Amino acid sequence: MLSKKFCVTLSPPHLGDNRADAPRLLAALPVDGSVAIPLAVLRRISEPLRTGGWQVTAALCRTKCGWRLQDVEPGDTTARHFGLAVDVGTTTVAVAIVDLSAKRKVAVATEENRQVSVAQDILTRLWTAAEPDGRAMLQSLIAETINEATAAAAAEAGIHPQEITAVAVSANTGMVHLLLGLDPSRIYCEPYIPVVTAPDLLRAQDIGLAVHPEAVVYFLPGVGSYVGGDAIGGVLVSGLHRQEEITLFVDIGTNVEIILGNREWLVAAAGAAGPALEGGVVAQGMRALPGAIKRVHIDPDTQRVTYEVIGGGKPRGICGSGVVDALAGMLLSGIIDRAGHFRDGRNAFLVAPGSETATGQDIVITQQDIKNFLRTKGAVNAAVETLLAAVGLNPREIARFYAAGAFGTHLDVEAAVTLGLYPDLPRDRIVSLGNSALEAARLALLSEEVREELRTIIAQITYIELNANADFMARFAGSQFFPHTDISLYPTVAEKLRAAGLLKK
Repeated sequence: MLSKKFCVTLSPPHLGDNRADAPRLLAALPVDGSVAIPLAVLRRISEPLRTGGWQVTAALCRTKCGWRLQDVEPGDTTARHFGLAVDVGTTTVAVAIVDLSAKRKVAVATEENRQVSVAQDILTRLWTAAEPDGRAMLQSLIAETINEATAAAAAEAGIHPQEITAVAVSANTGMVHLLLGLDPSRIYCEPYIPVVTAPDLLRAQDIGLAVHPEAVVYFLPGVGSYVGGDAIGGVLVSGLHRQEEITLFVDIGTNVEIILGNREWLVAAAGAAGPALEGGVVAQGMRALPGAIKRVHIDPDTQRVTYEVIGGGKPRGICGSGVVDALAGMLLSGIIDRAGHFRDGRNAFLVAPGSETATGQDIVITQQDIKNFLRTKGAVNAAVETLLAAVGLNPREIARFYAAGAFGTHLDVEAAVTLGLYPDLPRDRIVSLGNSALEAARLALLSEEVREELRTIIAQITYIELNANADFMARFAGSQFFPHTDISLYPTVAEKLRAAGLLKK
């Protein structure tokens, strides 16, 4: 584990043994090597020795330089030992309190990333953070978001955040820079060089995390300017790197991270996608919160719309899964063509009239919304095709597909295949991983073997920079069709379109 607790009983000092408190404690600890004691811990070390009757619990973490003492508590507190797993997303931050003794999650919480108030997309944030004032502001905002989510999870778990002595963070490379307050200005211009992809172990107080100030903070390693520890965590959770068959892993948020390969080789790439699946692609989009339309069904004969709302009641907007459902239904009902244009010349499709909504305004999907979505879908297609071409494969050779994050948690598989977001594979080969970044952080908290496995994955990966790839840009320009410009890659969708008389036989 990243942090360990040891309960030890010391012999009380007397005239024949008048060692100082610190070396007395260190001599009793069952660890090899040296133990460093930070000044803040040294200042409070004597009191718990005496209030605990010389039985104390020491919390320690191991760094590259040896052990570091994090805290000393009176009595036996080994049963109260907690860590924090964090998924720092561009739009949403998720945290999980982990009982390190029982090795299980005890509470989870999510918060909208406060950096959204500065910019929805990460590139604008990176530009803002190129200047020291902007960097400090964005660092403060993300730390505040993590702290707010941590406080909520700690309250649910019935613990105090100060009891957390270990933190594991999954994040893309850009978000790592923003959390650490690093200069990101070289990430977004050629040759796309980050300051770091695998930060050393840090202390929570160094980055403003409101847990134990001496808590050790571990970052899952990344491999490039845009493929970060969140994607590497997805590989770990999926087991892609241990499989014989060719497997594709995709995580889409405001950027798309893709990893392709098997146990013999791995290639990775990333590119901008936009907040398409978090509601950001449509004017009336919203996150998957109460009041969001999450499911849409369009009757292909009557074009009548029915929908489901998160939490019930009247809708306030539409989230990503609802957008995907609606667009797939519009395509299969003949409302839009494969280029995303309305067949009857209208400019918007009505999902919910104002008489049914909480705001009194119509919830619609406009021609501009569809254009935005096609750009996102095109970025995914182009990235996948460029990665496949780099290793001499075609989409039909993908044996399994893993979808992660918001992309993989809420979308209807058939709707996603219909639009071309998912490859047209047998449906049992399409696997939703949920929040694999958060799960990987939890696993990293608990095991040095897992952290070593993450390092092994990194060593296997060849990173392809799409930002400077001419083939990617050409494929992106030609990929903005539903489900794809090459309809033969989507045989089940072609069959549906032909059955509906929307595609020539």
